[in-house]
Amino acid sequence: MSFGDEHGHGNDPGRTTDDGFGGMGQTRTRLPDGGAGDGYGGARRPQRSSRSLIAMVGVVVLLIAAIAFANRGGGDDAGTSGAGGGADNASGPEPTAASGVKPVTGKNGGIPSGFAKDEQGAESAAANYAVALGSDGMFNQERRRDIVQAVAHTDSATKLQSGFDADYSPSFVADIGLEPDGTAPAGSTFVNRTLPAGTKVTKFANNAADVDVWCMGLFGLTGEASTKPVTNGWFTVNVKLKWDGSDWKVVETSQKTGPTPVTGDNPVSGSDEIADAVTEFGGFTYAR
Repeated sequence: MSFGDEHGHGNDPGRTTDDGFGGMGQTRTRLPDGGAGDGYGGARRPQRSSRSLIAMVGVVVLLIAAIAFANRGGGDDAGTSGAGGGADNASGPEPTAASGVKPVTGKNGGIPSGFAKDEQGAESAAANYAVALGSDGMFNQERRRDIVQAVAHTDSATKLQSGFDADYSPSFVADIGLEPDGTAPAGSTFVNRTLPAGTKVTKFANNAADVDVWCMGLFGLTGEASTKPVTNGWFTVNVKLKWDGSDWKVVETSQKTGPTPVTGDNPVSGSDEIADAVTEFGGFTYAR
């Protein structure tokens, strides 16, 4: 039920804690054949070819003008074009397409709050809660309890708290190589981040929602003496939410591995560079 079930065992470093892409149509214009093999005669051929070429150029010019005019549209039209570009997408954007709706401005214990009571609000809540529940703060007992109390529904807070406390036990924290308070040993930096790549509502009712959050996670310790270097992994977190009268709150979480893309050929950065990046780059408030 938590993001911690696989964490210290080296198999899923990101675990602490869809999606249409349209093609682009192309119009191929075939100009008249200039060859002599036409059975309709020789002397008049140049005149017909010239007229056809002029007609084709005119059509191309008209097409370019029409495309330029269509691309000038903005506002609501941009949101209804859809990623796929087909008739089925005319009613709105694809599930993970950006809608342009601004993120919430409220905070509860440093965690975004005050999400709208609709599917998009549930997606944004699930993404932000996945980030909080998959952060390095979960390895510190006091901070972990603050995080859980901020995101949990009152009906499930006790159950969630006891589950996460069991996952992040003192022995588990020590096995990773951290100090008892969840901090990194001297000379190293602890990295544990959850980065949502997309969201999908799998069930939605008036006061309840199930949302899948596809994530990439970073996990490990920087430093020359580290036996757990920072690695990345892909996983999907299912967040069950319940409306508490003013906001979406977590009832239960679960996790599965993947979908995992092919690893790129980027050169691996040094330990110091990773440590600097973690210190210098902050996180985001996520809104679809």
